[in-house]
Amino acid sequence: MSVSVVQMGPEHLAGVVALQRSCFPPPFPEEFLWRREHLERHVLVYPEGQFVALDEAGRVVGSASACRIPEDRWRAHLPWEETLGGFFFEGFDRNGSTLYGADISVHPEHRGRGVGRRLYEARFDLVRKAGLARYGTACRMPDFAARSDEFAHPAEFARAVQEGRARDRTLTPLLRYGLRLIQVLEDYMLDEESGNAAALLEWTP
Repeated sequence: MSVSVVQMGPEHLAGVVALQRSCFPPPFPEEFLWRREHLERHVLVYPEGQFVALDEAGRVVGSASACRIPEDRWRAHLPWEETLGGFFFEGFDRNGSTLYGADISVHPEHRGRGVGRRLYEARFDLVRKAGLARYGTACRMPDFAARSDEFAHPAEFARAVQEGRARDRTLTPLLRYGLRLIQVLEDYMLDEESGNAAALLEWTP
């Protein structure tokens, strides 16, 4: 399968909205998914930070949304909505030092084929070209809940994933892409699967 990664445009938004629902079906809360008006705002304020992966027929099989934020906000490690300024990226800073990953989605039928890696390579290229200090994100650990009898806290689970003693469908691939685990942020977001925690990750050029 041939996949191309391009900058997200208005013509892709319906496909990205549908992709989100395929990637995060119920019981994942609908209110946490992108709506068209969110994506329209992202493309308006920071078009170069938004990417889609298209299959040979031009269908959206992956997407990646990111916001540029200032150094002090990156170092504060605030909750997701405060870091980005909500779903509309009100916290976008054209002079910010950090490309902050808000979301990455790959259609379930296209996982394991390198689509996520291609999207991350596009992000890393943007960091290099723009002369930014880093790519950073706080990612979910959705497999923690299924292992909570073995790992009492999300931080223990994250360390196990880092050391290769456990696997997480989100964190494991990101570590393979070259991101570094900085710490686990407790009570970071409402996410039962992740124990309401997030793994803070960083990649530097």
